[in-house]
Amino acid sequence: MSSQSFFAPATLERFAREVAKYPAGQQQSAVMACLSIVQQEQGYVSREAELAIAEYLNMPVIAVHEVTTFYNMYNQRKLGKYKLNVCTNLPCQLRNGQGALEHLCQKLGVEEGGTTADGLITVQKCECLGACADAPVMLVNDRQMLSFMSNERLDELVDTLKAQG
Repeated sequence: MSSQSFFAPATLERFAREVAKYPAGQQQSAVMACLSIVQQEQGYVSREAELAIAEYLNMPVIAVHEVTTFYNMYNQRKLGKYKLNVCTNLPCQLRNGQGALEHLCQKLGVEEGGTTADGLITVQKCECLGACADAPVMLVNDRQMLSFMSNERLDELVDTLKAQG
Protein backbone atom coordinates (compact mmCIF):
# COMPACT_ATOMS: atom_id res chain seq x y z
CA MET A 1 0.00 0.00 0.00
CA SER A 2 1.41 3.35 -1.01
CA SER A 3 1.04 6.42 1.18
CA GLN A 4 0.04 8.24 -2.03
CA SER A 5 -3.01 6.01 -2.40
CA PHE A 6 -3.83 5.57 1.30
CA PHE A 7 -3.93 9.23 2.31
CA ALA A 8 -5.90 12.06 0.74
CA PRO A 9 -3.85 14.75 -1.03
CA ALA A 10 -4.71 17.26 1.72
CA THR A 11 -3.28 14.86 4.33
CA LEU A 12 -0.09 14.43 2.32
CA GLU A 13 0.20 18.22 2.11
CA ARG A 14 -0.04 18.42 5.90
CA PHE A 15 2.65 15.72 6.19
CA ALA A 16 4.89 17.67 3.79
CA ARG A 17 4.58 20.84 5.90
CA GLU A 18 5.68 18.87 8.97
CA VAL A 19 8.60 17.19 7.19
CA ALA A 20 9.77 20.59 5.89
CA LYS A 21 10.46 21.66 9.48
CA TYR A 22 13.43 19.29 9.68
CA PRO A 23 16.79 19.16 7.87
CA ALA A 24 17.06 17.10 4.69
CA GLY A 25 17.30 13.40 5.47
CA GLN A 26 15.69 13.82 8.89
CA GLN A 27 12.07 13.32 7.79
CA GLN A 28 11.59 10.62 10.44
CA SER A 29 11.57 13.41 13.01
CA ALA A 30 8.04 14.24 11.78
CA VAL A 31 6.63 10.84 12.77
CA MET A 32 4.74 12.13 15.82
CA ALA A 33 3.24 15.00 13.83
CA CYS A 34 2.15 12.63 11.06
CA LEU A 35 0.59 10.25 13.60
CA SER A 36 -1.23 13.19 15.19
CA ILE A 37 -2.59 14.26 11.81
CA VAL A 38 -3.93 10.76 11.18
CA GLN A 39 -5.38 10.65 14.70
CA GLN A 40 -7.17 13.97 14.11
CA GLU A 41 -8.53 12.95 10.74
CA GLN A 42 -9.44 9.31 11.35
CA GLY A 43 -9.91 9.13 15.11
CA TYR A 44 -7.27 6.44 15.51
CA VAL A 45 -4.06 5.14 13.94
CA SER A 46 -4.65 1.85 12.14
CA ARG A 47 -1.91 -0.61 11.21
CA GLU A 48 -2.51 0.40 7.58
CA ALA A 49 -1.89 4.04 8.49
CA GLU A 50 1.33 3.07 10.28
CA LEU A 51 2.49 1.24 7.16
CA ALA A 52 1.69 4.21 4.94
CA ILE A 53 3.40 6.68 7.30
CA ALA A 54 6.48 4.46 7.42
CA GLU A 55 6.58 4.40 3.63
CA TYR A 56 6.07 8.17 3.43
CA LEU A 57 8.84 8.90 5.94
CA ASN A 58 11.12 6.15 4.63
CA MET A 59 11.45 4.44 7.99
CA PRO A 60 10.84 0.93 9.32
CA VAL A 61 7.22 0.11 10.11
CA ILE A 62 8.24 -1.17 13.54
CA ALA A 63 9.72 2.25 14.37
CA VAL A 64 6.37 3.91 13.61
CA HIS A 65 4.53 1.24 15.60
CA GLU A 66 6.85 1.78 18.57
CA VAL A 67 5.87 5.46 18.66
CA THR A 68 2.17 4.66 18.28
CA THR A 69 2.23 2.18 21.15
CA PHE A 70 4.52 4.19 23.47
CA TYR A 71 2.31 7.27 23.71
CA ASN A 72 -1.26 6.88 25.00
CA MET A 73 -2.44 9.84 22.91
CA TYR A 74 -2.51 7.62 19.81
CA ASN A 75 -5.57 5.39 19.70
CA GLN A 76 -4.91 2.04 18.07
CA ARG A 77 -8.58 1.24 17.61
CA LYS A 78 -11.74 3.21 17.00
CA LEU A 79 -12.99 4.73 20.25
CA GLY A 80 -15.99 6.74 21.31
CA LYS A 81 -16.47 10.36 20.32
CA TYR A 82 -15.32 11.25 23.85
CA LYS A 83 -12.29 9.52 25.34
CA LEU A 84 -12.09 9.83 29.11
CA ASN A 85 -8.68 8.97 30.54
CA VAL A 86 -8.66 8.71 34.33
CA CYS A 87 -5.31 8.78 36.11
CA THR A 88 -4.80 5.75 38.33
CA ASN A 89 -1.13 6.24 39.26
CA LEU A 90 -0.30 5.94 42.96
CA PRO A 91 -0.81 9.58 44.02
CA CYS A 92 -4.20 9.63 42.29
CA GLN A 93 -4.98 6.19 43.73
CA LEU A 94 -4.46 7.62 47.19
CA ARG A 95 -7.02 10.32 46.38
CA ASN A 96 -9.66 8.03 44.84
CA GLY A 97 -8.47 7.82 41.22
CA GLN A 98 -9.44 4.16 41.00
CA GLY A 99 -12.79 4.96 42.57
CA ALA A 100 -13.39 7.66 39.96
CA LEU A 101 -12.60 5.18 37.18
CA GLU A 102 -14.91 2.57 38.69
CA HIS A 103 -17.69 5.14 39.16
CA LEU A 104 -17.50 6.18 35.49
CA CYS A 105 -17.51 2.57 34.31
CA GLN A 106 -20.48 1.72 36.52
CA LYS A 107 -22.43 4.82 35.47
CA LEU A 108 -21.81 4.13 31.78
CA GLY A 109 -22.20 0.36 31.97
CA VAL A 110 -18.76 -0.41 30.52
CA GLU A 111 -15.59 -2.12 31.66
CA GLU A 112 -12.32 -0.19 31.81
CA GLY A 113 -11.20 0.39 28.24
CA GLY A 114 -14.75 -0.08 26.97
CA THR A 115 -17.01 2.11 24.87
CA THR A 116 -20.68 2.76 25.47
CA ALA A 117 -23.11 0.90 23.20
CA ASP A 118 -23.99 4.14 21.42
CA GLY A 119 -20.31 4.70 20.57
CA LEU A 120 -20.26 8.01 22.43
CA ILE A 121 -17.88 7.52 25.39
CA THR A 122 -14.78 5.39 25.98
CA VAL A 123 -13.37 5.13 29.51
CA GLN A 124 -9.72 4.25 30.07
CA LYS A 125 -7.17 4.47 32.82
CA CYS A 126 -3.96 6.34 32.11
CA GLU A 127 -0.60 7.13 33.56
CA CYS A 128 0.36 10.28 35.44
CA LEU A 129 -1.13 13.51 34.12
CA GLY A 130 1.15 15.65 36.29
CA ALA A 131 -1.55 17.11 38.51
CA CYS A 132 -1.30 14.84 41.56
CA ALA A 133 -2.41 17.54 44.02
CA ASP A 134 -5.66 17.92 42.05
CA ALA A 135 -6.61 14.21 42.12
CA PRO A 136 -8.64 12.56 40.96
CA VAL A 137 -7.74 13.97 37.56
CA MET A 138 -8.69 13.01 34.04
CA LEU A 139 -8.12 14.01 30.46
CA VAL A 140 -10.95 14.39 27.94
CA ASN A 141 -10.02 13.65 24.31
CA ASP A 142 -6.31 14.10 25.07
CA ARG A 143 -6.87 17.86 25.36
CA GLN A 144 -8.88 19.00 28.37
CA MET A 145 -7.62 18.29 31.90
CA LEU A 146 -10.22 18.09 34.64
CA SER A 147 -9.31 18.14 38.34
CA PHE A 148 -10.95 17.20 41.64
CA MET A 149 -13.36 14.83 39.89
CA SER A 150 -15.77 13.78 42.62
CA ASN A 151 -18.57 11.39 41.74
CA GLU A 152 -20.90 14.38 41.43
CA ARG A 153 -18.57 16.15 38.99
CA LEU A 154 -18.15 12.91 37.03
CA ASP A 155 -21.93 12.58 36.77
CA GLU A 156 -22.21 16.19 35.55
CA LEU A 157 -19.50 15.56 32.93
CA VAL A 158 -21.23 12.45 31.60
CA ASP A 159 -24.59 14.26 31.47
CA THR A 160 -23.00 17.17 29.57
CA LEU A 161 -21.27 14.86 27.08
CA LYS A 162 -24.47 12.91 26.48
CA ALA A 163 -26.39 16.15 25.92
CA GLN A 164 -23.78 17.31 23.37
CA GLY A 165 -24.04 13.98 21.60
